[in-house]
Amino acid sequence: MRERRRFQRIFYSAAAELSQNGESWPCELIDISLKGALVRCSHNQPSQQEGGKYLSFYLSESDISIKMAVELAHQEGEKLGFYCHHTDINSATHLRRMVELNLGCEELLFRELTQLLLDNNESSQPTDAC
Repeated sequence: MRERRRFQRIFYSAAAELSQNGESWPCELIDISLKGALVRCSHNQPSQQEGGKYLSFYLSESDISIKMAVELAHQEGEKLGFYCHHTDINSATHLRRMVELNLGCEELLFRELTQLLLDNNESSQPTDAC
């Protein structure tokens, strides 16, 4: 199977919370990237109901919270893979720094940020309706 991932995953274990329509589910963050996350929800998994889903977690030993608007991309048992649609500027700044520290290579970070900007620019382009 060909790897389609364009963003490096950072293995980061942390308690997280998935929320939707006023409900929330505890889960465990397995890994994260600039464009998504993989979590494990062991019970009371969220349904496929409509409405925005949000994933939030705190950075280790700090009061810094990262919150992402997400969409379920895939599910394999208790593991849920999410695509990030939006992150507030503070969360994006902390996430960028986290990725920078974990990649250890400024060139890789620059490439990922460039790809993120290109992806966001493409998704905001108007399309012709049929």
